[in-house]
Amino acid sequence: MRLENKVAIVTGGAGGIGAAIVERYIAEGARVAVADISFTEARETAGKYGDAALAVSLDVRKVGSIASAVDAVTARWGRIDILVNNAAVFDLAPVVEVTEASWDRLFAVNVKGLFFTLQAVAKHMIARGGGGKIVNLASQAGRRGEALVSVYCATKASVISLTQSAGLDLIKHRINVNGIAPGVVDTPMWGEVDALFAKYERRPLGEKKRLVGEAVPFGRMGTPDDHAGAAVFLASNEADYVVAQTLNVDGGNWMS
Repeated sequence: MRLENKVAIVTGGAGGIGAAIVERYIAEGARVAVADISFTEARETAGKYGDAALAVSLDVRKVGSIASAVDAVTARWGRIDILVNNAAVFDLAPVVEVTEASWDRLFAVNVKGLFFTLQAVAKHMIARGGGGKIVNLASQAGRRGEALVSVYCATKASVISLTQSAGLDLIKHRINVNGIAPGVVDTPMWGEVDALFAKYERRPLGEKKRLVGEAVPFGRMGTPDDHAGAAVFLASNEADYVVAQTLNVDGGNWMS
């Protein structure tokens, strides 16, 4: 088992890609804190794994909540070896219709929340002196602009940039910071995404989801499980020499 006796935090771990990573990490021998803004859902997910999992309430928009989550995990297991920054939100609109509230919400969760969670866990790792692994979830949307998705694209481009900068800064402490850039992933959130595209592109419900799935070179949308293997690799000793990279896991949608 590649993560035996490691302790991990997965933000947004109650569902979607986060829950798939939680499941795989536990299968690989890790103990995992399922950190989510919905404590009820975090508890449901963690409850599947007995003593190997811990439900933690976490609102990444609040530095105090981040500190409390780190304290809860270290109180339970004494250390943190792995952080997966997965929590994120989505919205889309034409540039001339983007609201300040939407802008603030996306940057508060996807950028500020990710950065200060990374910072809090990195401080713990440095103080403990054992190094660690940090995996940030970016997106193919961070690799290019999209007409209706300007703000979300900007947040995920920021994630890729922060992964590079943090990776270069923290590797001297033997903390590897890397990222994963999913493409289009079939999660419950895609129902909301499809509805927004239907509104602005005047499509029937379901058509956008079908079209983006057909456009993937692999032949279908990704699933949460498709991303768990990359998350295990980047958290394992096999990735010790991988620094400040963002790995595309998108069925061939983007090549870089």
